[in-house]
Amino acid sequence: MVKIRLSRTGKKHQPSYRIVVCDSRRKRESAVIENLGFYNPQTDPPSQKIDKARYQYWLGQGAQPTPAVRQLVEKG
Repeated sequence: MVKIRLSRTGKKHQPSYRIVVCDSRRKRESAVIENLGFYNPQTDPPSQKIDKARYQYWLGQGAQPTPAVRQLVEKG
């Protein structure tokens, strides 16, 4: 199954995340199919950018977003 999930980047104690499409059987930091955007919780307010057209495309293809990604998309 293909999932839309967060992939952690950044230094220790300074996380930032990429919103990626990848195979659910792979590890969090492994190869991705497509990078859809980013989320940075360190800024005030937290910043995010997501390509909504590509997000909708992947949902149409059967990709399942994780609860965290679903919540970010609904907020932003």
